[in-house]
Amino acid sequence: MKRWWKYIRPYLPYFIIGPICMIVEVIGEVVMPKLLAVVINSANEGTLTTATSLWTMVAMIGIAILMMAGGVGGAYFASKAAVNFAADLRADLYARVQAFSFANIDKFSTGSLVTRLTNDITQIQNFIATLLRMALRAPGMMIAALIMAILMKPSLSLVLAVSIPSMLLTVFFIIRTGFKRFSRVQTSVDGLNSTVQENITNVRVVKSFVRESHEIERFEQANGNLKKSGISAFSVMIFMQPVMTLFMNMTIIAVILLGGQIVLSGDMPVGDLSAFITYVTQILFSLVMITFLLMMSSRAMASGKRIAEVQDEIPDISDAGAAQPDKDVERGEIEFRNVSFRYYKNSEDQVLNHIDLRIPAGSTVGIIGSTGSGKTTLVSLIPRLYDCDEGEVLVDGVNGKDYSLTRLREGIGVVLQKNTLFSGTIRENLLWGNGEASDEEVRQAARYAQAEKFVTNFEDGYEHPIAKGGANVSGGQKQRLCIARALLKHPKILILDDSTSAVDTATEAQIRKAFAEEIPDATKIIIAQRISSVREADRIVVLNDGAVTGVGTHDELLKNNDEYREIFESQTGKEG
Repeated sequence: MKRWWKYIRPYLPYFIIGPICMIVEVIGEVVMPKLLAVVINSANEGTLTTATSLWTMVAMIGIAILMMAGGVGGAYFASKAAVNFAADLRADLYARVQAFSFANIDKFSTGSLVTRLTNDITQIQNFIATLLRMALRAPGMMIAALIMAILMKPSLSLVLAVSIPSMLLTVFFIIRTGFKRFSRVQTSVDGLNSTVQENITNVRVVKSFVRESHEIERFEQANGNLKKSGISAFSVMIFMQPVMTLFMNMTIIAVILLGGQIVLSGDMPVGDLSAFITYVTQILFSLVMITFLLMMSSRAMASGKRIAEVQDEIPDISDAGAAQPDKDVERGEIEFRNVSFRYYKNSEDQVLNHIDLRIPAGSTVGIIGSTGSGKTTLVSLIPRLYDCDEGEVLVDGVNGKDYSLTRLREGIGVVLQKNTLFSGTIRENLLWGNGEASDEEVRQAARYAQAEKFVTNFEDGYEHPIAKGGANVSGGQKQRLCIARALLKHPKILILDDSTSAVDTATEAQIRKAFAEEIPDATKIIIAQRISSVREADRIVVLNDGAVTGVGTHDELLKNNDEYREIFESQTGKEG
């Protein structure tokens, strides 16, 4: 309860007023049968008068109006409480995910996080709305109706002493079975969401390789798993409804048989028997509502457990322990001291193995190596997208962990290997780099990235709409826009992770020239597959199997480094 109290407290009046309104409805439902019994008994005895009929009718109309007001009010405040609770929980959970490092996110699939932020929270929202409408109404009606039934005829009430425990025992076994099944349903929803998201995101690749039939099979498998787990879970609820109805009908039949004998013997008026049957129905219907609430709670508990897993996941990269949280990146000097890293902490294989490397401020450094050599991982440690397992990464002589994440990352511009644009206009995408940038600054960054020419060719220019993921621009255009976005940060360190691979060599040369002339003080780290992309760098770092095997200029490495020479010869056809 402590976990959820922070979401209840701001809306506590709704959580209180809603159930109180439902109690008003319960009082009306309990009083109504008694008034009807008075009319029936008076008519049966021949003592019913016009005044009594009118008085009873007015009283029943008034009670019905109060019941309506209570029911509407209860539903309204329950909905307000549930919707606000869910909105705040969703906002907190989303903020929590935003604080995760890459390592944290790797523990949850994207589809699973989407399900937890949407479907799981919706399950809790629906449960709260139902709970506030039934939490007092169902037990209140059951208790009040039971009291009225006992007061009317204690001996006849013994029928309930048999039926109620039997119903409760049945409910216990049903709920126990349902909880595990609903947990499997939510896991199946994760799988379906992951399959759909992956397919939609990579639809161009699917169509290029004519893999539609394969993806349809994958979807059918995930959909089949969800169907199977859903049928398994909901069959519990399907089974419960007729069982509860059977108990209700058998109890009512028993009351009619025994009550009829009592009425015939003259120990009970016929109107009281009618009221007694109504109270029995109310008692049993209350049990059904409680059972339904418990079934919803089993699914909500499964969803709550999944949400708690995200809430309890501690971001392994944070500002905790930062010795200089107010410090900014001022020069852009970088040093790796005996740095080692592995993605799977229990694995013996290291992605980076005891890296020692110093990158002077303002220099241009190229990093080259075979696929899987650790190039992207190495530069990801600079802005602390991951933290190293051993050693330390220093920025301007200060351990990166001593900066606040915001100050550290504000000083670093990163163009990732996978270029991502968001739905919106070109201008809105570029302003991610600097939300306060002027129009001239936006155009200048686009010029440096060699993007202005194709942007101005669009009819809307910088207001040209970008589809989700940048689907309506080419790979080279996307890369140049991402470079422009990073330049707008005016970073002290600029990291380009194979970000000109879709750009022709002439355009790439112009981009490198703009870097040298327009941002000479920024430290530039260029990861590339093509030697032509890093040939003019001040220094080139050769990585192989997670270790630095060479550092030097192009000419030095051709003379002294076999791996670099092999790459050069394979790309140019010339001997080094």
